[in-house]
Amino acid sequence: MNKLILITLSMTFTLISGFAVSQDRGIGGVESLRGSAELETTRAADPMKKVPRDQVDIESSYVFQPPLIPHHIRSYEVSLNANKCLSCHGWKKAKQMGATKISVTHFTNRHDEVLADVSPRRYFCLQCHVTQADAKPLVGNSFERVKSLQ
Repeated sequence: MNKLILITLSMTFTLISGFAVSQDRGIGGVESLRGSAELETTRAADPMKKVPRDQVDIESSYVFQPPLIPHHIRSYEVSLNANKCLSCHGWKKAKQMGATKISVTHFTNRHDEVLADVSPRRYFCLQCHVTQADAKPLVGNSFERVKSLQ
């Protein structure tokens, strides 16, 4: 008799919790910056943000921040076979192109050995360096630059 009551109660709670979970409109109860879009539907892409053509160098906001890219890079190829960034920022062409040379740290591998060419772990520039778009903030921001950099 006690087993029957226990089984009945556990089945009842299972059904109730199942109904409660299914009432979250199919989004898993998660709200995001995209709003409450259903996970099962594909939403139209946001329009591309405008990146200023060429800017003066953008100041760092914190120590060891990778430099920001002050120009657009929309058609630049950075792949296993080609790196458009190095055509201007590589040591051979930087002075001629009027571009900033890549740092000497980009020629050091993970074992602190100096290489003759860019280290594979530093080859994909866009892992650290990003452009700045003229866009309104998605969330509030109270970030302040490091006092020593102000």
